[in-house]
Amino acid sequence: MGKASSDARKLFVKADELQAVSQALLQRHGLSPSDAAIVAGCLVEADLRGVETHGVVRLVHYLNRIRLKLINPKPDITITHKSLVAASVNGDDGFGFVVATRAMDEAITMAKMYGLGLASVYNSSHFGMAASYVLQAVREGYMSLVFTNASKAMPPWGGKDAILGTSPFAAGAPGGKLPPFVLDMAVSVAARGKVRLAAKRGEQVPEGFGLDKDGRTTTDPNKILDGGVVLPVGGPKGSAIAMMMDIFSGVFSGSAFAGDVTNHTEEFTKPQNVGHFIMAIKPDLFVSKQDYEARMDILTSRVKSSALADGFSEILVAGEPEAMLEAARRASGIELPKAELDAIRLEAEKFGVSFPSLSPAPFNA
Repeated sequence: MGKASSDARKLFVKADELQAVSQALLQRHGLSPSDAAIVAGCLVEADLRGVETHGVVRLVHYLNRIRLKLINPKPDITITHKSLVAASVNGDDGFGFVVATRAMDEAITMAKMYGLGLASVYNSSHFGMAASYVLQAVREGYMSLVFTNASKAMPPWGGKDAILGTSPFAAGAPGGKLPPFVLDMAVSVAARGKVRLAAKRGEQVPEGFGLDKDGRTTTDPNKILDGGVVLPVGGPKGSAIAMMMDIFSGVFSGSAFAGDVTNHTEEFTKPQNVGHFIMAIKPDLFVSKQDYEARMDILTSRVKSSALADGFSEILVAGEPEAMLEAARRASGIELPKAELDAIRLEAEKFGVSFPSLSPAPFNA
């Protein structure tokens, strides 16, 4: 087997062992055990839920940014309350995972007391999968909105120059007896990380993902990344939502905005100054908890029992496919390309960290 085909081969790794090696490497780079557990947990959770663009594939990159002093491994996160239900969070250039988790904790604390809580964040960095913080709220029994801005990667509708970020629109609501609603969507046709991952793996992307530097459509991810742009989902609708993400996360918070967020994969001279908008809402603020849960179950059951269109065997609500995949991968292991696992193995060897055993077949086979 040649090197190229060997590197493309996929292997299985157990989620808890992948988290352990990730956490250990982060601690070796100065993170506290609790902060390292947050970052590693979010990365592995993304892989479990099928969002591999935001999983451990990014770990070595993040470690390098710590070494370049572009991510603060020991941030002094400060929280200033602006009202009973609103707090400004200065992330001190820490890991976005840690900053956003702390911000959601604060939002939930306010929501417990007053029905809702808003944390507006600045001086943060890339926070991975937005669903991590939606799930954080849902597991505590709260509804949530989670927005972030991002480095420029997408043109406004009708333009060809990158100004807007592919900032995710995320929201969550607990269910009753039925599953929660967990939405996490990029406002581009595909997240820029998906294009970057395709380039890394030597794959093409579908038509419509992006344009090259001359404004022409292309399926070559390298041409999209080399001066090109990704495209908004739904044309002007996606473009408008991306701008809304920058208003709520950037303009509102005091962070970088309007294309000034540093691109963490291409710029290595300064921290990112990403902004987040994080809100937790008590679901029984207007109706009783019992009524809320019953009403959510009615909505979910009616959606899922809708008559099927041709070619479909089941209707799934937002978050349900990811939850099903997570359950399967916790049993079988997470399947990742050998080349990506080898990159982590090299870091583990360099820092004296034990690396997990890998399998060519699922662990539950």
